[in-house]
Amino acid sequence: MKKVLVIGYVWPEPNSSAAGTHMMSLLNAFRAQNWDVEFATPAQPTEHMVNLNDYGITSQSIALNCDSFDDYVKAYNPDIVMFDRFMMEEQFGWRVDKHCPNALKILDTEDLQCLRNARHEAHKGEREFNHSDLLSDIAKREIAAILRCDLSLIISSYEMELLNEVFKVEPSVLHHLPFMVDLSALPEQTKSYEQRQHFMTIGNFRHAPNWDAVLYLQKIWPLIRKQLPQAELHIYGSYPPPKATALNNPKTGFLIKGWADDAYEVMQSARICLAPLRIGAGNKGKLLEAMIMQTPSITTPIGSEGMHNTLPWPGVVTADAQAFADAAVSLYNNEAKFSEAQAAGNLLLNTLYDKVQLSAHLIEKIDSISSHLDAHRMKNFTGQMLKHHTMRSTQYMSQWIAEKNKK
Repeated sequence: MKKVLVIGYVWPEPNSSAAGTHMMSLLNAFRAQNWDVEFATPAQPTEHMVNLNDYGITSQSIALNCDSFDDYVKAYNPDIVMFDRFMMEEQFGWRVDKHCPNALKILDTEDLQCLRNARHEAHKGEREFNHSDLLSDIAKREIAAILRCDLSLIISSYEMELLNEVFKVEPSVLHHLPFMVDLSALPEQTKSYEQRQHFMTIGNFRHAPNWDAVLYLQKIWPLIRKQLPQAELHIYGSYPPPKATALNNPKTGFLIKGWADDAYEVMQSARICLAPLRIGAGNKGKLLEAMIMQTPSITTPIGSEGMHNTLPWPGVVTADAQAFADAAVSLYNNEAKFSEAQAAGNLLLNTLYDKVQLSAHLIEKIDSISSHLDAHRMKNFTGQMLKHHTMRSTQYMSQWIAEKNKK
């Protein structure tokens, strides 16, 4: 029986974010193998964190820049260590190398932070994003973490291509793993076209791309409302700040709803999901939830990126505000187009997001690398070099902070 240690950036909140949902899918995939799984994080407990004990997963609080982790990881002695985002690999990776050198190291990128940051900087500068924006300090840190690990999980097919072609990362250390959906649990029937009304969007307000989308919707919504004067836009999401609740305007139908007790229920009650994402990376959980609840969506190229390959999108993809509004109105008023979009969503789910197949491929990849770990690492000389040089500076900085904290 393998022992898996997952070092989390935050406690999983599957009802708050796509990252939390994806993390729980991974934890459950490991538990399905009858592996022992422990989740450790330096993060503080949160209001919406999941109770991991309900899933047979133990948990542990750990400290940053503290030698106490050394004793902890030696005692647990994991066969596999998975880092939640590159920052956790930077912080704890060298300690794992030192005390558990034979543990398979996996990096769950969630999405590429360097891509998200590059797009954000370009957007703030009011200029077009290009690949030169990617070559930042964050990219250097993130790609270094990917190379230091034995395997990195990449959620988007676009990001797989980016890593291969722009950063020249060897495919042998990458594994494409989109959201894993339990197809057997999909609802047999959702609310009909006639039973649904209004528009909606959902997303953690602390996530910059979601907040930017809300701001963009302030520009788009009047264009929709002009054509559908009785329509409402319901905006859901965890942790709404005062600047968000201040946007609530019943007169214009622009409604900040905040936390949704049941995201699937509010999704299937709406006729259309709006996701005008101008920044961000990875796969978008709200758009997957829309497919699951058979709710057509209007989104941008960034929103649909890496989520449908060459298959039809279950709705419309456009970057232009007026075209976005016109598509939303057209789809809202046309039951035939609505049904076509639902069918496209069902095709996507069954073709690209089957949990059974995706989980089996992941476990097969992990077992294969574990069986030939030394040979696998020998092929990744750049990663070994980075461990030798780059991590030494990180190690000594961490040790200096640990000593400073003792005083």
